[in-house]
Amino acid sequence: MPTKLSRRDFIRLCAGSAAAVSLSGYLAPFIKEAAAAGDLPKVIWIQGASCTGCSISLLNTVHPDIQKVLTEVISLTYHPNVMAAAGDLAIHEGMYKVAEENKGKFYLVVEGAVPTAFEGLTCTVGEIDGKPITFKQMVTDIGSKAAAILNFGTCSAYGGIPATGPNPTECKPVSDIVKGVQQVNVPGCPPHPDWMIGTIAHVLLYNDIPELDYHGRPKMFFGGIIHDNCQRRQYFDNGIFAKTFGDPGCMLELGCKGPISHCDATTRLWNNGTNWCVKCGAVCIGCTEPEFPAWPMYERMPEMPVGPATTVTVDQIGLVLAGATAVGIAGHLGGNILTGRVGPHKEEEVKEGEN
Repeated sequence: MPTKLSRRDFIRLCAGSAAAVSLSGYLAPFIKEAAAAGDLPKVIWIQGASCTGCSISLLNTVHPDIQKVLTEVISLTYHPNVMAAAGDLAIHEGMYKVAEENKGKFYLVVEGAVPTAFEGLTCTVGEIDGKPITFKQMVTDIGSKAAAILNFGTCSAYGGIPATGPNPTECKPVSDIVKGVQQVNVPGCPPHPDWMIGTIAHVLLYNDIPELDYHGRPKMFFGGIIHDNCQRRQYFDNGIFAKTFGDPGCMLELGCKGPISHCDATTRLWNNGTNWCVKCGAVCIGCTEPEFPAWPMYERMPEMPVGPATTVTVDQIGLVLAGATAVGIAGHLGGNILTGRVGPHKEEEVKEGEN
């Protein structure tokens, strides 16, 4: 599909914090251009076991406003919350007909986990010919015909809150239900609007999916960890840890999951580029990770260094950080000690300066 925005420039734009305030505004002209050159692939958005927070996040897109996003940026064909149609006109004549007529040429967005208990009857989303349609059936019917499935939010991507024990409705991620179709995971509880719009824009402009990481996340948004650019990073580097909320210091001891959480929230920011979790005094709860929320939210993570960073030696790092989840923080600690930013070398440097 022709566009003056190269894939490399697109990735650079999405990955750059400068686009944080209005990524959809940057992309809209290019998508209009592509639409003028030929029909854009259609997008169908369906919802299952969720709080609708992902849709609310999308609706919080600031520039351009959500009306232009839905009609000019992402070419949305079906969305249960914002579409005008209802009933048979929306489901049978709308979504199912579009999917059948565009086999392998449209993209399905799924929000929410998939309930499977009682043959999926714990989540019915409509009916055809007087018979209820379960969300499980809809995901299977529509997803099997899609060019790719975009799982928006941690619930559809990894199961999220609905799939966390005791899980009476036996919720599962979409990948456990639909096989043989390329899937892209855009996790978050909820995801940032830019992550969703940027991912949809990529598949619309290039009719292809962006580069993904091990957990199926677009690297342009989830390539780094929170800890890399956290505003409290200097506290960590200097071994200063907060003991209670409101204290200055790294919040590792209060349960912050920043060292193992992948996304660019630290630089992209939320609410029109205003704030994000740690900046407003909370800890990172790791909502973009497959394990969320099945871990203690406000308890220190296991397999992490004990005590101030200045007392940790390189040998100790290798022994203490045996868990794979600690690789990110281990690298930071090891690098800081080896370069003398913290640890014994730093102490020697201070003593020499005093002499």
